Amino acid sequence: MDNKKLAELLFPTITKTPADLEEIYPERGLAEGARVTRFAPSPTGYLHIGGLFGALVDVLTAKVSGGVSYLRIEDTDKKREIDDGVSAITNGLGAFGVEFDEGVTGFNAEKGAYGPYMQSKRVEIYQTVAKSLVEQGLAYPCFCTADELTALRETQEAEGALIRGYFGKWAKCRSLTYEEIEAKIKGGESWVLRFRSDGDENRRITFEDMIRGKIEMPENIIDEVLLKSDGIPTYHFAHVCDDHLMRTTHVIRGEEWISSVPKHIALFRACGYKAPKFAHTPQVMKIDEETGDKRKLSKRKDPEAAVSYFVEEGFPKESLIEYLLTLISSGFEDWRRANPSVPAMEYPFNLKKMASSGCLFDLVKLNDVSKNVISVMNAKQVYEAISEWAKSYDEEFYKIFTADPAFSTEAVNIDRENPKPRKDIAKWSEVKDYFSYLYEELYTPDYSLPENISKEDAEAIVAEYAKVVSFEDDKDQWFARIKDMCEPLGFTPNVKEYKKTPDLFKGHVGDISTVIRIAITSRRNTPDLYSIIRLLGEDTIKARLADALNFYSK
Repeated sequence: MDNKKLAELLFPTITKTPADLEEIYPERGLAEGARVTRFAPSPTGYLHIGGLFGALVDVLTAKVSGGVSYLRIEDTDKKREIDDGVSAITNGLGAFGVEFDEGVTGFNAEKGAYGPYMQSKRVEIYQTVAKSLVEQGLAYPCFCTADELTALRETQEAEGALIRGYFGKWAKCRSLTYEEIEAKIKGGESWVLRFRSDGDENRRITFEDMIRGKIEMPENIIDEVLLKSDGIPTYHFAHVCDDHLMRTTHVIRGEEWISSVPKHIALFRACGYKAPKFAHTPQVMKIDEETGDKRKLSKRKDPEAAVSYFVEEGFPKESLIEYLLTLISSGFEDWRRANPSVPAMEYPFNLKKMASSGCLFDLVKLNDVSKNVISVMNAKQVYEAISEWAKSYDEEFYKIFTADPAFSTEAVNIDRENPKPRKDIAKWSEVKDYFSYLYEELYTPDYSLPENISKEDAEAIVAEYAKVVSFEDDKDQWFARIKDMCEPLGFTPNVKEYKKTPDLFKGHVGDISTVIRIAITSRRNTPDLYSIIRLLGEDTIKARLADALNFYSK
């Protein structure tokens, strides 16, 4: 067959050649060892936590090598695409500070010299390469209908074929003559372009996975579809063209793509491209509460599967990134202990040291990590972060919290900015309840007492404290007054003494403090009580003590 004539018949409007593409997208000229990575999601839904996990690996791999990371949107499957799917991806990445050097930055926006970074805008590129493959006899048009392909699969199943698909004796369009092809096209029959595989089911390929080591698999023998009937490429063909022309050195993707490597390597070779290095990351898993078994995070079952969940809950971006790095690399936590104040994105990540088995996403551990992250933020950072979150997700609290910025900043600074800060808050959505006693609009009195404190003793404690409280005291003087209250009320100021001879006392100084804390905050556990009293001020404290005394005296 005259393959050049066939190529002109199939692609009459394509005038560029692969050589032209090489000039348009030249080698990047980076330093030796610099890695070029890509995150290439489809805009078919929200950004999955596994996607953020993968994006982080891409960015870090490029960063530590002095290379380039870019965001490519693989939007060739228009049937599955959702409205504003690109923004869902870019907003999700942006919310957690994952930034690429090149690529799509938002709806109809991108940066970099190797674009367009939306596959739907690169159709001419794919058809240029496809035309070249036809010219070399490496691709051919297939006119089989959906019904014919279904019948083929059913026949293969009935005959017990070990390998099923369009290949060998099953590939009936592979042997069509030019005249037959021309007649079908002139007759208006639609066609797809297939790869003419030269694979042998008895041969195997070997490739080095940078995470999993050497992997051996059977060669690809399937005549894969390269272009669909509308001229749009399949994922397999598009990514081969793009990864070469965007000069990707390392393809990092989920382990579910391992089975596709033989067909991808075959396509790289057929196109005359050097295959990049492959690294297949583990899936993000969780323990199923019902079965106790590991399973993939589910879009349907698990709200935490969506990155937007962490935005809405108010996890600081630093917390989620910090936690994901503990999943990505077993060495991160040791590095963090040795480098407590260095930004997480400075971590010297090594792709080869990444675990190959599925990693467990644990919300409890994320909360612990986040408490540590928030505990070392200064008051100004915390106030601004809470305000920003509440403005979007809790309008009532936003108005209350920002009504007096100085008051709220002082509130979040209690037990902060010291060598041992409290670690109570894991996410901004907890703040409203955590600090509700500081705001009259949110405060609900609750004078419930511990079992070891009677109502009568609580009345006596509150009455006495109301008499002696002084708003001029420093912290030592304030606590001294509480200790002085102990013995006349039947309590001991010495906790050790109480533990040694508990029968001699009603309780100890800690119990006195607890009753005062309940009277003022309706909580048994709060940050530093002295600071709370100073912040609330004389009028509020006296009013709350009076209300508590009234309750206990009934």
